Amino acid sequence: MAIEEGKAAPLFTLPDADGNKVALKDLKGKNVVVYFYPRDDTPGCTKEACGFRDHWAEIQATDTVVLGVSPDGQEKHTKFRDKYELPFPLLSDVDRKVMTKYDAFGEKTMYGKKTMGVIRSTVWIGENGKVVKHWRRVQKAADHPQKVLEALTAE
Repeated sequence: MAIEEGKAAPLFTLPDADGNKVALKDLKGKNVVVYFYPRDDTPGCTKEACGFRDHWAEIQATDTVVLGVSPDGQEKHTKFRDKYELPFPLLSDVDRKVMTKYDAFGEKTMYGKKTMGVIRSTVWIGENGKVVKHWRRVQKAADHPQKVLEALTAE
């Protein structure tokens, strides 16, 4: 199932860094930004996470929940969250099932070579549970949180 703007976002439940279950259905009535990233504490992923952190007050003003999703486990998420003081949940999708549903895992090209892996992307899910915007294959991780904020505040 491909992610399409205007269609219902696939439901999911994933554990956060503290082992709590986070379910998309429980966030109905709020804007939800789900960003998918390859690995905790790598240069691009750190810049992206810190960008969302640095824009946190402005994002909260739009009544938006941010969820970071990677295949890393809870222990790595805890260290990453604490090291960079990230104010939003990091969710573990170790079997990559949610990423696959969201077109965030599959074939990609790295350094001219085709490989399977996490595709850096973001999905904005509106209060009604439908996809408002899908940023596919984010190229510049450091600039991306600003682009998401601009979309959230343009409403």
